[in-house]
Amino acid sequence: MLRTSVKSLASHCKRLHQAKKFADQLLKTGSRAVYSTRSGSDWEYLQRSIVPTDYFQDSLPRLAIPKLEATCDNYLESQQVILTPEEWEDTREKTMKFMEEDGKYLQQELKKLDKANKHTSYVSKPWFDMYLKSRLPIVLNFNPFMSFVDDPKPEYRTQLLRSTNMIISSLRFLKSLRENILEPDVYHLKPEKTKNEKFDKFCRKVPRRFAWHGALLHSRQSAFPLDMSQYGRLFNSTRIPKEGKDEFLTDPDARHMLVMRNGHFYVFDVLNNEGHIESPEKIMGHIQYILQDNRPPPEYPLGYFTAENRDKWAAYRDQLLAQGNGPTLNKIDTALFALCLDDKNSNDPNDITRQFLHGDGMNRWFDKSFSLIMTPDSRACVNFEHAWGDGVAVLRYFNEVFKDSTENQFVHPSTAVPNVNSDSAVERLEFELDASLKEGVQTAKANFDKLVGSLDLHHLEYDNYTKDFVKAKKISPDSIMQLAIQMAYYRQNRKFVATYESCSTAAYKHGRTETLRSATMDTKRATEMIVDRGNKESPDDLFDALVKCSKTHGELTKNAAMGKGFDRHLFALRTLAEENNFFPHKIFEDPAYQKLNHIILSTSTLSSPAVIIGGFAPVVPDGYGIGYAIESNRIGFNVTSYPPATNVREFIDCLQISLNDLFDVMNKASPRSSS
Repeated sequence: MLRTSVKSLASHCKRLHQAKKFADQLLKTGSRAVYSTRSGSDWEYLQRSIVPTDYFQDSLPRLAIPKLEATCDNYLESQQVILTPEEWEDTREKTMKFMEEDGKYLQQELKKLDKANKHTSYVSKPWFDMYLKSRLPIVLNFNPFMSFVDDPKPEYRTQLLRSTNMIISSLRFLKSLRENILEPDVYHLKPEKTKNEKFDKFCRKVPRRFAWHGALLHSRQSAFPLDMSQYGRLFNSTRIPKEGKDEFLTDPDARHMLVMRNGHFYVFDVLNNEGHIESPEKIMGHIQYILQDNRPPPEYPLGYFTAENRDKWAAYRDQLLAQGNGPTLNKIDTALFALCLDDKNSNDPNDITRQFLHGDGMNRWFDKSFSLIMTPDSRACVNFEHAWGDGVAVLRYFNEVFKDSTENQFVHPSTAVPNVNSDSAVERLEFELDASLKEGVQTAKANFDKLVGSLDLHHLEYDNYTKDFVKAKKISPDSIMQLAIQMAYYRQNRKFVATYESCSTAAYKHGRTETLRSATMDTKRATEMIVDRGNKESPDDLFDALVKCSKTHGELTKNAAMGKGFDRHLFALRTLAEENNFFPHKIFEDPAYQKLNHIILSTSTLSSPAVIIGGFAPVVPDGYGIGYAIESNRIGFNVTSYPPATNVREFIDCLQISLNDLFDVMNKASPRSSS
């Protein structure tokens, strides 16, 4: 998402000339920054970056509040795609009045609030609150999953070996992060030129307050450090249910991890008293001990509570605390992360999605910041709670753990499991439950079964062409995927609807995401040209329509990643108005505003060589949740929906036809058009 956007950030560096003065001085003096770590064995660290992990954090630019006029213009432009001319004219009048009156006041108040909170971004708190105040179950409504590709070495594809190696890699990531020697997140536009030791050595010489500017200067605006503030809640963290609004709990001093199997909870220390990683063989022995525990599932599995309505779960938690279960719950809440050892293998992509997106509910604790889920044949995924952070932090962890656990295995098929006295080291957690709590578990299970039973899903693997083919035509691969989605929905329903594509704003301090409104007048025009009258249009005209879509999509991506979309700005203004009981503004009462924010097509790209499949549920009952990837060897879609309002299999069929149509357009264009 950031590739086409960050090029323009340098124009906003007011202090870049100061960084250059420092850089010139540093190059002359050859001064060196000093870094250190506490004592520890080299094997315990995933990386030893010469640039501290948090080195760029203080110098990151702040997310600017967009101009109100630009936000209103962009809002109306998106509305034009889904409204009739008469509806759009009515919305335009309301929007213009808002811009001139109430919006002007709210904009001033938002700027005052932003000026008083320079340590963060204007959207950070309201975005956290949006998640934490929702009373919906976090299962399906918020938690997504990403599934790892198989270990390339077949002999390591066992639940015991892969679990152990992924635990070790996770701990190596954790240790590197906390020792401040994990490589900082930097987006490299030209990694072949800037992702190297020369860049790192230069950056570490620049004073912290100019570090971001120095990175831009040295890379000639080709390397952009990213916000890493969310990493603090990656480990030892849980979302705690509270009436009205949930809270986060993070305890970085805890040294144990949580393992779930067959609905039972187990904890054991994976870091010793000095903070060192326990031996891989000992961890392997504890995992084997748990795998060999063949007791039946508990009669009342508490994992179902975490899939409940948040107020109901908060009430159940209060009952659990009143029954004396506080210390036991605390061991779950403060665990480094959860490992869920499932007893079921899944080979069909649809079954894999069901298992990793929601499972049976019994062997999950959905509130944990993230859970590693592992099947007996070593298929693995990360399912994560979304309130604390976005895909940037989780995907970094995901990619690093995959790479390390498949290249630097610490236990092997020949590793002998030692006698590590797991009987005393591994604790199986037990709860005191009264009749009311037992009834609550049964109710929560019934609600969970009803919820996940309402979900339908299907997938598409497509290989007629790939990312390289599209790029050779000088068209954005992501724009083609988004156009295919528009065409599929139009083919199925003969209308255009609100569409959401997630775009990170991690290039700014405490950035979260911005909505990329990928349904545009250009995609509408191209869709109608291809679907309604493709055989009447010339190949060159059709191809030109694709190029126009690509250019518009590129501009939208750039603006969204730079925080110049309209969604988060309007969201912040509306939140501010609600908090101050200020309700005369007609724009937020306009049915068109509700329509645009009723996201029928919720989309997100999952492009990583470590990801084989990923997904999430729709955000509205009549919508689709669309995870997709376009790689050098494949195109993949993983789509969810809630019938009978939607038909996911029909949608997948329409997607396939649309991808074929786009292939024909790109293939038939004259050399002049595609040059």
